[in-house]
Amino acid sequence: MSKEIERKFLVSDLKVIEGRVGSRIVQGYIADQPMTVRVRIIEAEAFLTIKGKAVGIERDEYEFPIPMHHARELLEHHCGQRMVEKTRYRIPHGKHVWEVDVFGGRHQGLVVAEVELDSSDQAFALPTWIAEEISHDRRYSNSTLSITGEVPPPIVIG
Repeated sequence: MSKEIERKFLVSDLKVIEGRVGSRIVQGYIADQPMTVRVRIIEAEAFLTIKGKAVGIERDEYEFPIPMHHARELLEHHCGQRMVEKTRYRIPHGKHVWEVDVFGGRHQGLVVAEVELDSSDQAFALPTWIAEEISHDRRYSNSTLSITGEVPPPIVIG
């Protein structure tokens, strides 16, 4: 069984992506219950992903490459408005590679960084361009963003 273990954060400084080339991603959501079913196009590749419900920062994940024409059909006929557009930048930091997603379309202005881990208690170096952690805030999950169609309001502390 494949596991996804990741921590997510808001990004405080966009200079981290200056001069970098990102990959354009379009993804749509077919279902969110009882598992999340997503179709994603990254540049010239397409994938179907099935994710279980999160337990902490872990969840089951199964991802399969699919033909591009199938991905386009699924996006057009089965995702409706449940779509997310973003550009992903991969940034090495410490022993990990961070993925910084700059959202477009209805989610313009949202920038999220995530780091994939081998275990939920694995230590990692936190870059200076990281802001609040949002790993446990469902409002920032891509499937929720696809449904709400808006950027969550700022996190208020205190």
